[in-house]
Amino acid sequence: MTEKLYYKDSHLFTFDAAVLDCREEKTGYSVVLDRTAFFPEGGGQLADTGKLGAARVLDVHERDGEIRHYTDTPLAVGARVTGTLDAEQRLRRMQNHSGEHILSGLVHGSYGYDNVGFHMGADCMIIDFSGELDWDELMALETRANGIIRANLPLHIWFPDENELKTLEYRSKLELTENVRIVEIPGVDRCACCAPHVTRTGEVGVLKILDSQRHRGGQRVSVICGLDALEDYRARQESVTEISRALSAKRGEVAQAVQRLLTEQQAMKERTDALSLALIRYMAAAEGETEGNILVFSAVLGEIAQRELVNLLMEKAGGFAAVFCGSDREGWRYIIGSRHVDLRRGARAINELIDGRGGGTSQMIQGSARAERAAVEDKLKTLSI
Repeated sequence: MTEKLYYKDSHLFTFDAAVLDCREEKTGYSVVLDRTAFFPEGGGQLADTGKLGAARVLDVHERDGEIRHYTDTPLAVGARVTGTLDAEQRLRRMQNHSGEHILSGLVHGSYGYDNVGFHMGADCMIIDFSGELDWDELMALETRANGIIRANLPLHIWFPDENELKTLEYRSKLELTENVRIVEIPGVDRCACCAPHVTRTGEVGVLKILDSQRHRGGQRVSVICGLDALEDYRARQESVTEISRALSAKRGEVAQAVQRLLTEQQAMKERTDALSLALIRYMAAAEGETEGNILVFSAVLGEIAQRELVNLLMEKAGGFAAVFCGSDREGWRYIIGSRHVDLRRGARAINELIDGRGGGTSQMIQGSARAERAAVEDKLKTLSI
């Protein structure tokens, strides 16, 4: 059995060990040591990474009581090696995981809801609670959680014996009977957990709830702590600063400035739509009636105006009316309509001629074309379906 140093000292990032076994795997090697500070994946927390001598540790798993370190190069059995964890990664994960215990303990104590799902992702933690919580309730919990962090409470972590375990009340997703490890934050939470944690709540730094949504009759909450929270704040600050510069607004007034911009944009869109409808009436009036086909090309029409122009031109075309919008460089989107020919039947022939893709009904088809304008005019102007 490998000695689990991460249970003795969660801040032990360098250690010496003897290599007991090394096997070649499909994608590298797996190494067993007599002692390790590398935590194997478990309890919702990912495995540590780092180095064993010159070998890079890519993953760690525990199988049937055996801890295997998956490395990129082999290690000699019997050799002594120095293990070095990616310390900041471990610290970030401990900050987040201990912060999750604080929040889950508060939710359980205040509302009786259980933590029924936990995932520690690259961007944040996702916690699923068994009951619903509104935003005001979550913000109150966030304030309390940060008060507990500032109080710098010591964590009590131990393996109770069988008799003590029978008398303990603690949170757990599973029915556990042996080798149960308890993580307790005095007056806040007591939970079964196999992962490394900080030694005092102050190490968590800060806890921030990012988002929340209803999920399967409960609440799914996105949370971030410690160094990850600081990094997230910096990214958001940079984003807000860039927006404030672009809109010439103070950072505290960015939301109002964006709302004004959206209002102006909507007004401009409505005006553009009105102008487009006026334009297509002039464009339709400029086309004479014909027993053949009508083709119109435009670089400015939106899809609504394009469709309305086709409807107007269909009344003048004895064959079909086609409106192409776009350019030779970017490609064309087309809408073709007819009162007199079956366009569904003719869609394949049209698309082959203009290097296009699309389809629709017998009266109207739409799609895209990669052929240049000159080729489209040459192929379709006199096409009979």
